[in-house]
Amino acid sequence: MTRAYSEGQRYDGTDFSAEPLARGEYENCEFHHFNFAGSDLSGMAFVDCKFETCDLSLATLTNTSIRDVSFRNCKQLGLRFDHCNALLISFSFESCALDFSSFYRLKLKGIAFRGCKLHEVEFIETDLTNASFADCDLQRATFENSVLEGCDFRSAYNFSIDPVINRMRKSEILRHRAGRVAGKIQPGHPIVRRRFTGLFSGDINNRRMRKIRSVKPRFDRF
Repeated sequence: MTRAYSEGQRYDGTDFSAEPLARGEYENCEFHHFNFAGSDLSGMAFVDCKFETCDLSLATLTNTSIRDVSFRNCKQLGLRFDHCNALLISFSFESCALDFSSFYRLKLKGIAFRGCKLHEVEFIETDLTNASFADCDLQRATFENSVLEGCDFRSAYNFSIDPVINRMRKSEILRHRAGRVAGKIQPGHPIVRRRFTGLFSGDINNRRMRKIRSVKPRFDRF
C-alpha cells in the first residue's frame, strides 16, 4: 500500500474519528480544530508539525513517530505516548489537557509543559532532565524512578514528588511548595541533612513550613 506524504499543508476542521487521516508521513503541517478522538494513528509520522485546538483523546499511537511537534489548546486524554516510536521523539505542550496519559520510560530531556492539566499522568522511569512545568496542574501525577534533574517546578502546583525514588539534583521548587517534596523524606536521610537541616525537629508540620518560608531565595535547588 502506498503511504501518503504531505509537506507544508494546513488542515482545518475535519472529523478524523469518522474519516481516518491518510496513513503516511506529515512534515511541517498544521492541524487546526480537528477531532482525532479514538483514531488509529499507528505507524504514522509527524515531523515539525503543529496541532492546535484538536482532540486526540484515546488515539492509538503504536509506533507513531512524533518529532519536533507542538500541541496547543489540545485535549489529549488517556494517550499512551510510551507506545510511540521512541527514536528522536520530541514535543511540547501548551494549555493542553493530558489527564491519564503515560510517558513511561521515555527520554524527554528539555520538554516544556506550559499551562497544562496533567491529572494522574504517569511519569515512571522517565528522563525529564531540564524539563519545565510552568503553571501546570500535576494533581495525582506519578513520578517514580524518574530523572528530574534540573526540572523547573517553580510555578507548578498540586504535585507530590518523592526525592528518595527520583533523581532531583538541581531541580527548582518554590519554598512554599517544598513541603510536598520534603514531607516524604524521613529525618536523617542524606537529602534532609544536605538541604533541609532542622526542618524535622519538634512539630514537623508547623515548623517545616515556617522554616521554609523564612529562607531566601524563594526556590530551592536539590
